[in-house]
Formats: sequence, C-alpha cells, structure tokens
Amino acid sequence: MVESLHKTVLVVDDEEDVRQFLVAALTEAGFDVVTAADGYEALAKVKEQPPDLISLDLVMPKRSGVRFFRDINKNKKWAKIPIIIVTGHARDDLGKSDLKELTMSGPGIYLEKPVKPHNYIAAVKKTLGLETTTEEAEAADKVKLQNELKNLVDEIDLDKLKKLKSMMDDD
Repeated sequence: MVESLHKTVLVVDDEEDVRQFLVAALTEAGFDVVTAADGYEALAKVKEQPPDLISLDLVMPKRSGVRFFRDINKNKKWAKIPIIIVTGHARDDLGKSDLKELTMSGPGIYLEKPVKPHNYIAAVKKTLGLETTTEEAEAADKVKLQNELKNLVDEIDLDKLKKLKSMMDDD
C-alpha cells in the first residue's frame, strides 16, 4: 500500500475517462484526489476546501479552464494554488490561445493528452516541491523542455524551421 503524501489534487476535466485515469495515477502515487467536471464545479470544490494543486483541462463545456483560472485568481489565497494544465487542445484553435494566456500568466507546466502517468506524477510532484526520484525529476524536466521547444517551434518562421529540421536530421 502506498503511503499518503497528505497532498490533495483537484482534477478538473469534462471527460470522465480522463478524470478516472488521472485519479488512478494520483491515488497510486499517494495523493488524495477530488474531481470536478467543469469550471463551475471546480470553483465550488475550491471554495469548500482549497486543494494543494489543481490539474486543469482547458476546453470544457459550461465553464472553461481559462475562465476558471481567471475566477480563482481574483482571490489572493486561491491564486497561490499551483496549476498544471492537461489538455488535448494545446495546438488547435480550441485551446491554443487559452494555453498561451495561461502559460504566460501563471501555470508554466502543461501536458498534452494522452498523458503518460509517470510524466504526470513527476510534474505534479515537482510543481508541489515534493521529493522526486531521479527518474521522476528527469521526466518532469523533459516535459518542461518539450513544452518550451514546442512553443518555440510554433513561433519560428519557415526558413528557420527547415534549418532546424535539417540540423536534427544530420544527427
């Protein structure tokens, strides 16, 4: 049996199977977990008992992740809760602008669905400042670096992109 880390994560995602997957990974790692299916439900859970970390989907019906993020930032105490974005819309029109807004103004860490459990747990632990194994620390660093590179590639012009690909192909 895994020992409790005494940290609560609020998982906010409109897809029940994704919520269950993330809950299973977090529970197995020793976290206490609360769930919400949209931003309104998540706000109610935060009001009831603020979590130690929020795992937030961007694109949801009723109340999106970015609107929920704006809501909790109106409260000084809640604004300090670390957030990890978990989205399947990091690169499309549904979530790209929201993700850019959130990574520039707050949560710098995001994971793209489908999420690998060890990467997810590593990111959660690192964000909370918890002790990580060497493998978890490397996984969290890799996710962060991949995100930074994806963001750079999104902004790069075509000639530089071709040059970058050529350099990578030469290795």
